Amino acid sequence: MSRRKAEKVMNQSITTLKGIGEKTEKIFHKAGIETIDDLLHYYPRSYVKFQAPVPIANLEAGKIQAVCGMLTKDATVKRVRNLQIINAVIRDETGILQLTWFNMPYMRSTLKAGSRFVFRGKAVKHQAGLAMEQPIIYRLNHYEEQMDTLRPIYPLVNGLTNKLVTGAVKQALEKYPMQKEYLPEPVRKEYRLAEYNFAVQNIHFPKSEEDLLYARRRLVFDEFLVFILTVRRMKDQQDGVRNGYVMKECSSASQLLEKLPYQLTNAQKKVWDEIRKDLAGEYLMNRLIQGDVGSGKTIIAVLAMLTVADYGYQSAMMAPTEVLARQHYESVNEMMEKYGIARKAVLLTGSMTAKEKKLAYTEIAEHRADIVIGTHALIQEKVVYDKLALVITDEQHRFGVHQREVFSEKGLESEKTPHVLVMSATPIPRTLAIILYGDLDISIIDELPANRLPIKNCVVGTDYRDRAYRFIENEIQAGRQAYVICPMVEESDMVEAENVIEYTEKLRRVLPPAIRVEYLHGKMRPKEKNEVMERFAANEIQVLVSTTVVEVGVNVPNATVMMVENAERFGLAQLHQLRGRVGRGEHQSYCIFVNGNGGEDTGRRLEILNKSNDGFFIASEDLKLRGPGDFFGIRQSGMMEFAIGDIFTDANILKETAEAAERILKADPDLESEENAELGRRLREYWTESMDKLAL
Repeated sequence: MSRRKAEKVMNQSITTLKGIGEKTEKIFHKAGIETIDDLLHYYPRSYVKFQAPVPIANLEAGKIQAVCGMLTKDATVKRVRNLQIINAVIRDETGILQLTWFNMPYMRSTLKAGSRFVFRGKAVKHQAGLAMEQPIIYRLNHYEEQMDTLRPIYPLVNGLTNKLVTGAVKQALEKYPMQKEYLPEPVRKEYRLAEYNFAVQNIHFPKSEEDLLYARRRLVFDEFLVFILTVRRMKDQQDGVRNGYVMKECSSASQLLEKLPYQLTNAQKKVWDEIRKDLAGEYLMNRLIQGDVGSGKTIIAVLAMLTVADYGYQSAMMAPTEVLARQHYESVNEMMEKYGIARKAVLLTGSMTAKEKKLAYTEIAEHRADIVIGTHALIQEKVVYDKLALVITDEQHRFGVHQREVFSEKGLESEKTPHVLVMSATPIPRTLAIILYGDLDISIIDELPANRLPIKNCVVGTDYRDRAYRFIENEIQAGRQAYVICPMVEESDMVEAENVIEYTEKLRRVLPPAIRVEYLHGKMRPKEKNEVMERFAANEIQVLVSTTVVEVGVNVPNATVMMVENAERFGLAQLHQLRGRVGRGEHQSYCIFVNGNGGEDTGRRLEILNKSNDGFFIASEDLKLRGPGDFFGIRQSGMMEFAIGDIFTDANILKETAEAAERILKADPDLESEENAELGRRLREYWTESMDKLAL
């Protein structure tokens, strides 16, 4: 089949697959799957290895295992508030085991006395001994068929089941053509990379862990290579661009520094000097400020924006969430008013009314605002700036290189390219940062302000929960607030993680009624999320049970407790980001990491967090502990939004990919040789698709 014909087939709708009609298609669309190609690149998030059932007496707490047993009596159902709890007891030759399910009353008809099944789930410690919560049930012959195989577990949205995705992927792999290999043969050989079609087949249905690792390595390499080549493309475009906005004096910035009730740290002073030199220099600024949460990046951004305003130019700052954008806006205006600096900021976000947006557009276009703060709404076509000299993105990995380029191009309405400043609170070892941010100069704020109290940490087992709840209650009685983080919200994942909504119900039962407990997760509508975060910021909610959507969230100085359930399921970098939500005010803050499986390896990893609050140290130590296969069940913060790669787990692949990219471009800068033609075509296609998505 020709390349053109193969492409046409891969771009066909998923409705060409058997069993996917109009209704199912909409569910797949919610997961971002529209074409066959989308489906084949919808990678599993983990894999299940079905091992032989163990005797009940040999079950280990915190470990996912299977047992084969007979029900001693019919299952019972009891209701606790909005929760229906199904209890059953099974027996084998070695003992008995209590089983519990939540909100699944229909299972009562299956769980009859004398029935024998295989139950697979995580054993947890209860006062009466071990029990298994939310186990999956298998008929004996069905379980035997799956033993010693690796089965994919996909990320799911509401209405989408793992069985549905698995069936669709199987069909697609059987029905659709082999894709043309696009990596040059010498690159594949040198870096030990699988053939592309083998990789796609085995990332979904590996015959062994070895095949899975081999397949994954190839797909991670591909993803990193396209990203690095894209970054290099941006660098080539930016290198040597003359500074059309030369700014040497910083009178408003100096005025603010004199009036601040604190001194900048030495690290902040160093970074501010670097930015001043960039703004006054011959060439455009393209700089990244890396610094831990609370290190004082925002005040540096404000100083830069004030300098721009002094010269009659505009600056724009883009935040990843509406709540954070609003906080930046209120903070900047409060600062201007408090210290008598005559500069105006305007806010622009997607949820504003049409009337509010129209007013903001006018104020921006007529330059009645010097500083513009908002979300991705800042790069919409309707926004027209007047002499946009500086664009700032907060939390770069939430936007990606394409958004940054589009944002930068908004300044071309004045026929001059603006300076670019990127801020990130994600601590990445310098060696990796140079690769990932290859188009930017890097500044690091590696020092916290003197008035910050270090967060007190503890790593505990699940038996500490009750004490942790009492501790949270005491902090709230003292006027403080708390976060509780659960790994995910999908009901299908309850075997391995506390469910956010049910956990909220549980906390409402164990904490006094006067304490307001609410939840937040990624499947809520943006407006709902914003409302919850704003109520939490106003202390109308005292305990917020959440998934990692709070990782880059709102600044709540009154929150002093961060409790992370199943901490072993997160990468250390992400746990450190979550910890950064507390310790932002004058009160002592605490972080409680609950190790859900009690294993020695995870205990050792979490102990790094226990001993240090230094994000850069944690990131480098995390790298040392990683090895091939560590991606099973653990993922970092999804930085750079890679679909399969992880910059910490796959640090070695990232370094090799950077080396390969350098060699390829040195020999063939435009990727036009016969050997690199297919790679060049893929890169251009990727770039065009990314830009089209932004235009939408």
